[in-house]
Amino acid sequence: MPEYKVMVDDNFHYMEEDERREHGTFPTLDEPVTACRKLVDEALLDEYKPDITAAELYDRYVSFGDDPFIVAPERAAEGVLFSARDYAQGRAQTLSAGGLIGWLRRYRVRSRMRRSLRTGRHFMLPDKPKSE
Repeated sequence: MPEYKVMVDDNFHYMEEDERREHGTFPTLDEPVTACRKLVDEALLDEYKPDITAAELYDRYVSFGDDPFIVAPERAAEGVLFSARDYAQGRAQTLSAGGLIGWLRRYRVRSRMRRSLRTGRHFMLPDKPKSE
């Protein structure tokens, strides 16, 4: 069965392939996308400071964060449409929100990260839509 591979570049060492590392391989496309999102969330939270703006957080991510990408199997029928920078830009807005809402969003991401460490799963489950 072909596998999708998640590779990670370090934005601090931009264009230095010897700094690239493999994060893992996955049998379906959903799993590597989720793993990439988790890596970006971790990088954003590493750069988060109280009162940081979304633009400042995104700039720090682009300068210092992990930049994961997905390598599809040669015979994959579907293209891989994931951009770590696009995802980071949206998440920077979400995670840098002030007040209780921002704190709750950051808490939720951190708790998922802790849960994945406890369970040994190196990716987090995607958000499930709420049914009414």
